[in-house]
Amino acid sequence: MATPTGQEWIAAFAERLGTEAPDEATIEALLDLAGVAAHASERIAAPIACYLVGRAGVAIDAARTHADALA
Repeated sequence: MATPTGQEWIAAFAERLGTEAPDEATIEALLDLAGVAAHASERIAAPIACYLVGRAGVAIDAARTHADALA
């Protein structure tokens, strides 16, 4: 069995969670946010920042504004 691509893994994971996978623009915005978080502090901040966006229900662009302010 071949290793899935990142997109394939995300789609399969989303399906198991009972939700839709993010579209390409959302993935790019999350990766940009994760980059800001990781470069402004430690790498651990990247996935946790993305988790917090979902948990808070904040739009990614608004979250990015807050992340940029911290950077």
